[in-house]
Amino acid sequence: MDKTFVTYEEALSILGAHAAQFPLEARELKDCIGLCLAEDLIADRDFPPFDRVTMDGIAISFEAFASGAREFSMEGIAPAGSPRQILQHPRHCLEVMTGAILPEHTDTVIRYEDLEISGNKARLLTDAVKPRQNVHFQAIDMASGALIVPQGRLLSSAEINIAAAVGKSSLKIRKLPRTAIISTGDELVAIDQTPELHQIRRSNVYGIQSTLKTWGMPSDLHHLPDDPEAMTRDISLLLESYDLLIFTGGVSKGKFDYLPEVLTALGIRKHFHKIQQRPGKPFWFGSGADGTVIFALPGNPVSSFVCVAVYLKYWLNKCLGITPPPLYARLRNDVRFEPNLVYFLEARLASTPEGVLEADPVLGNGSGDFANLVQTDGFLVLPQNKMEFKKGESYLFVPYRMPF
Repeated sequence: MDKTFVTYEEALSILGAHAAQFPLEARELKDCIGLCLAEDLIADRDFPPFDRVTMDGIAISFEAFASGAREFSMEGIAPAGSPRQILQHPRHCLEVMTGAILPEHTDTVIRYEDLEISGNKARLLTDAVKPRQNVHFQAIDMASGALIVPQGRLLSSAEINIAAAVGKSSLKIRKLPRTAIISTGDELVAIDQTPELHQIRRSNVYGIQSTLKTWGMPSDLHHLPDDPEAMTRDISLLLESYDLLIFTGGVSKGKFDYLPEVLTALGIRKHFHKIQQRPGKPFWFGSGADGTVIFALPGNPVSSFVCVAVYLKYWLNKCLGITPPPLYARLRNDVRFEPNLVYFLEARLASTPEGVLEADPVLGNGSGDFANLVQTDGFLVLPQNKMEFKKGESYLFVPYRMPF
């Protein structure tokens, strides 16, 4: 193997060593989904803040039930959202609604389904009553001042719920880099054009842009011709406007693959070019003196897809200080791969009744067969220095979607 080719592990190490420190910004809560939280979310009151009724029915003192009471006179009704009421007589009850404050001098709620109500009398239809049932007691989830969500968490709907509950109309988040995705090549035309026989529509950039959008990263699209002078001029302008440039195409050994030499001429430092893997071997990574980061991906669509899912995501997680747990899947079929390279094998996920995650390989027609990607869910990472991969063996899985 050519010594200029780094290994998969070396590539990850270099990417991690060049992780950026993204600045902080405040953003409205509605715009924070998928972003990285940059502050702790602290309970500003107890969770729940009061003894909360969880079933429509009546509230009683369990002591009255334990002493033999099975019929209760109703003193009134306590709806959700009203101030706390007080039970006046220990062998009486109050009607209560879900979400109401449990009335004072009561500790147990009996649901309507277990009652017969006539006039102002409620008679129990069951003896299966437990003390403190159907009540969500104050501070049982979290006490006031407790840390609920630590900073560094990617914000899902669950964390957004918590932020709203503690009164956060905006949050401090890690500001993601200003990003441009740039296609290269004279054979590429806009998606609304009808290509000639020798042309194809630009598609890679839209797939990458959509992937970044799921990560909370907006991006702009650009295109460069196969002309060193025009590329130098346009990339120079892009370097002034963006923090992250993602190129597709122009990084292999073709006579019109000018991108590496143009980047070098513009003062971009190369950290590696080419990885011992398939697909995605001619991946180029570098950075500028001002901190601009460059991912120059292969032009073949499956290759660029792999490099985004594996390496760009890894770098982004490192920048955010996030270490997601690895995901492993078990091979459903034997696979043989002879080249001494890491093999990113396209596979479809399935879950067995025993709770095992399995990967079903879906072999396509090479790195240009991006139609095959719609049949699969991600890539099994099959290690180097091995040719036979047996059914039942487990390997790291890099998803680009979860089918469940």
